[in-house]
Amino acid sequence: MSDKSYPTGGEFLLKETAPADCFTPEDFDENQRMIAQTVEDFVTRHIHPVVEKFEYEGDTSLGKSLLKEAGQMGLLMADVPEAYGGMGSDKATIMLVSEKISAGGSFAVTHGAHSGIGTLPIVYFGTPEQKQEYLPALATGEKLTCYALTEPGSGSDALAAATTAVLSEDGSHYVLCGTKQYITNAGYAEMVILFAKVDGEHFTGFIVDLKSDGVSIGVEEKKMGIKGSSTCAIILEDVQVPAANVLGEVGKGHLIAFNILNVGRFKLGASTVGGCKLALASAVPYTKDRKQFDTRLCDFGLIRRKIADVAAATFAAESMVYRTAGLLDTAIATLDKADPEYDRKSIGQVEEFSIECSMIKVFATEVCALAADECLQMLGGYGYCQEYPLERIYRDERINRIFEGTNEINRMLVPGMIMRKALKGELPFLPAAQAVAEELTGLPSFEDPGEPGYLEIEVDLVANMKKSALAALGLAAQKFGMGLKDQQGVLADAADILMEAYACESALLRTQKRAAAEGEEGAAGMADMFVLYVHDAMDRVAVKARNIMAACAEGDELRTMLAGVRRLTKHDPVKRAELHDRIAERVVDADGFTVG
Repeated sequence: MSDKSYPTGGEFLLKETAPADCFTPEDFDENQRMIAQTVEDFVTRHIHPVVEKFEYEGDTSLGKSLLKEAGQMGLLMADVPEAYGGMGSDKATIMLVSEKISAGGSFAVTHGAHSGIGTLPIVYFGTPEQKQEYLPALATGEKLTCYALTEPGSGSDALAAATTAVLSEDGSHYVLCGTKQYITNAGYAEMVILFAKVDGEHFTGFIVDLKSDGVSIGVEEKKMGIKGSSTCAIILEDVQVPAANVLGEVGKGHLIAFNILNVGRFKLGASTVGGCKLALASAVPYTKDRKQFDTRLCDFGLIRRKIADVAAATFAAESMVYRTAGLLDTAIATLDKADPEYDRKSIGQVEEFSIECSMIKVFATEVCALAADECLQMLGGYGYCQEYPLERIYRDERINRIFEGTNEINRMLVPGMIMRKALKGELPFLPAAQAVAEELTGLPSFEDPGEPGYLEIEVDLVANMKKSALAALGLAAQKFGMGLKDQQGVLADAADILMEAYACESALLRTQKRAAAEGEEGAAGMADMFVLYVHDAMDRVAVKARNIMAACAEGDELRTMLAGVRRLTKHDPVKRAELHDRIAERVVDADGFTVG
């Protein structure tokens, strides 16, 4: 292990975190709250009046004017350094903007494609000249951009791109040929961050002027959801791109592509938390007004269960998203802002938390799917009609599990990155896994624990989730060795255990932090959601751990390991109906998500 003064990715699995060291939404300062309010005002004043034309008629041209308006209000500059006309915001603020802009529906995708993945490659990898030329105009919306990685024949396997770049004889420019597909904002963007293989071999990033000769834009895709966002192909036929527009180094485009996807993942995690809250806010008031059998819908037990389950999962997702924001900002704060390489080094700090970024992407997008589905169900037939927003939320949500690397790809990445860090000596995973294995094959403790303290039972559940992750992934690594990368079912189950452990610990730390500040009564709303979620999560962990054990062992060894898993995952059931009632009551009173 290094002697860094800040955590590194995956370290949550091996170390305890003090609640005071965990960043939470309650830690936002006044300036951050003002920025959030500005975003909310923009959605209300600029997007809601055109929602019919933008979202249902699919007038994608509105995205251009909305981006220009957002630029005038300073909503495109959070990621741009102050030296180039931006705000140079911390990651917590950037994630808060992403959460709030999600209420803008399709515009959230439009906004992210410009201010995030379309701008950040230049922030992190551009030369001083490139930054000076492009960033001020991107920060204000004077110039609009997009990001082109996917091709007809390469999606998840991005490095299999077929687009080529050949240097001219005089070395002044490259000639690009190829097709990029599903490019957000391509219908009106003036430039694009685009990847091609120099000489058909060296994967490289380029800044391309979309007004160049030889560039053509395909027709708008007819999509299931996010209908207001522009999605087109970009076709390049002998397009001349100045050599000065190479982004980063020739042959090092993968560093740009993968790091920018990583940023996109943590932003998408925040955005889909906003989607969860939007779904509840769109459903809960209806359940208060609508009556069946002379009873409000929100007073029926199964509706209250849906409200509570969605709220509890949203709480877990929100907690892990902003905990990750705090980790990123803590790591970046160790850098010297005066260093000319500050921006590039800061993306290196983000890269250290690729594990957490992939986890929050998968977890939050799947919670958003739950929220959209259950909230639509609360409205019954009305939820299926365009008159109510749940119909659109349900359609729009679906793309999130495909964006920024599919959830399947990200599930492969999470345990894979942990093992890579372990093999490089950056994470003492293997000794910790061995220690848990020895504990599981030893005799259980018969010591009387006494009366549990505040959330002590759930504290133990979280600790045992982490041990379950160590035991399962450790056994898989021992069984399959380098062949583990090909065991996709095992890797996916391990990723799910890791995600549940990170989500539950994040929710626990947030609850403990609130209780320390406001007392147990002040944290009651959080505690109820955490308790409900962690007990359900432990049941899922038990199934996944057993699956992995069965794939890795047999006979007496399997029976021994399964006995250990049962010991770790054993827990008494909670009174779920009472938790549902208390959580739902708070959410109903607030007309949407609340932590109490």
